[in-house]
Amino acid sequence: MREKLGICVFIWFVLHESCVGRFVVEKNSLKVTSPGSLRDVYECAIGNFGVPQYGGTMVGTVIYPKSNQRGCKGFDDSFKSNPGGLPIFLLADRGECYFTLKAWNAQNAGAAAILVADDRVEPLITMDKPEEEDARADYLQKISIPAALISISLGNNIKKALSNGEMVNINLDWRESVPHPDDRVEYEFWTNSNDECGPKCNSQIAFVKSFKGAAQILEKKGYTQFTPRYITWYCPEAFILSKQCKSQCINHGRYCAPDPEQDFTRGYDGKDVVLQNLRQACLFKVANESGKPWVWWDYVTDFSIRCPMKEKMYTKECADRVIESLGIDVKQIDRCIGDPDADVDNQVLKSEQEAQIGRGSRGDVTILPTLVVNNRQYRGKLDKSAVLKAVCSGFQETTEPAICLSADIETNECLQNNGGCWQDKASNITACRDTFRGRVCECPIVQGVKFFGDGYTHCEASGALRCGLNNGGCWTKTQEGRTYSACIDDHSKGCKCPPGFRGDGVNTCEDIDECKEKLACQCSQCKCKNTWGSYDCRCGGSNLLYMREHDTCINAGKDANREVGWGFIWVIILGLAAAGLGGYAVYKYRIRSYMDSEIRAIMAQYMPLDNQAELPNNPAPYAYA
Repeated sequence: MREKLGICVFIWFVLHESCVGRFVVEKNSLKVTSPGSLRDVYECAIGNFGVPQYGGTMVGTVIYPKSNQRGCKGFDDSFKSNPGGLPIFLLADRGECYFTLKAWNAQNAGAAAILVADDRVEPLITMDKPEEEDARADYLQKISIPAALISISLGNNIKKALSNGEMVNINLDWRESVPHPDDRVEYEFWTNSNDECGPKCNSQIAFVKSFKGAAQILEKKGYTQFTPRYITWYCPEAFILSKQCKSQCINHGRYCAPDPEQDFTRGYDGKDVVLQNLRQACLFKVANESGKPWVWWDYVTDFSIRCPMKEKMYTKECADRVIESLGIDVKQIDRCIGDPDADVDNQVLKSEQEAQIGRGSRGDVTILPTLVVNNRQYRGKLDKSAVLKAVCSGFQETTEPAICLSADIETNECLQNNGGCWQDKASNITACRDTFRGRVCECPIVQGVKFFGDGYTHCEASGALRCGLNNGGCWTKTQEGRTYSACIDDHSKGCKCPPGFRGDGVNTCEDIDECKEKLACQCSQCKCKNTWGSYDCRCGGSNLLYMREHDTCINAGKDANREVGWGFIWVIILGLAAAGLGGYAVYKYRIRSYMDSEIRAIMAQYMPLDNQAELPNNPAPYAYA
């Protein structure tokens, strides 16, 4: 008996019915900044179409039209803001037509965003796109303005304020719509290999082709962890032997997909789609185990070009040729796929079904395509720029990679007025750091030198190398062939005017007139002259020499020099004489001691000496001849 996985089982090919899983409404915040009576932060639900500004904010003023208040017809008035004015957010009532049509009409009238006021008291819901067969699909992918559903009470309060002649200004904030727990973003793309489902399939393929470059850059450099996912359904046990289940499922009804053309009599069957989905999942598994998960994007792109259903190329043989061209072992893929006719679980597809179940803040995945970023379902148009914004908003601020700061998805706020941050224009150093969510004022690190400060009004270099970078922000000046600096290399911070100057050391250091202030050259015979950064002191007489360290003059004439010279010579002569006498005395002493020791040794052979010990009285033994 198969276990029910807890997901909503679609049995459309049998009963033409569907049921709804645990669907989570993704929200962003809406802050009313005026009038004061409404000033507060509210929740609104992100529409599943258009382009939400993930990671950013949008400020606008609200207009509620006098006619066509549901927005189901084209507007005669223009809602395009005038130069210098705030963007216009159109407020429309729910009902009568699709949410997407309201957004499309608002966009054509020039509105920057649309707010749809609910018409009943209920928790917020997600505004979704209609089924393709129920609406013209040509405009759905062209909606580019963000859309949000607000509660009936907030809608009524905004209408009341507008009717009283008050201006209602709103800040839509998507900065925290995607969580960012660490410096790596994890995202899943729930997709399908089917290319015969009309505009929805076409948009999936177009997205994969356009997003491939950005995705591979993020993956190769370790900024993201990407996982492709595939939705499958299982056939109820009572219908396993039916023609429908046999044509739509593999592994005895365990893994099924709808018929691509929704016609059982022609074209490819659902089980063909399941097998191709499984092949793509296995290719990712093998590529990921070899350390190259980004190859999946190449395979899916190439497969869509080389093996389309319309040309009857949607086959294993064509898929194998694409796999081989990418340098991947086809046998490994085949082992992963296993036997689709066996009455056993396929571990890859089983894990895919389990992943469909919502956990934590994420709801069940029941819609194709679905993007999940940091366990939060993406809402909006499947577009490269829009999705890249969502992925980039999953990074912690200041940790986002360079691709998130590219001009096509992000505006550099440091370009205007330096973002209001500290700046040293002389050395082109700034504390303004552009991020995906805006800018931060943060003292920089330049050429290994760390700056410290608040980042807004002050940043100061610190460390041993700081004097080599704009002189550490200290005063310096060259004059009269001399250069002085208030930066001291052996000090980690601060500026101090050098000797001979006084000032703050940062902006100014003024020369001290040592002569005028009587700080030097004060002896009676001295004559003082001030110089830049120092002074020149001379003695009045020709025989006098100025000693700077003692601030005094000494006699430096010829007689003085001669007396000093003879005195020095006599000192040397007397020293040599004393050394000679001392050496002769040592020599005589050593000779006398040596001769005494030799004489004593000779005499000791013939008579006992006073210090020689007496011999015992026992007669010595004689030797007989």
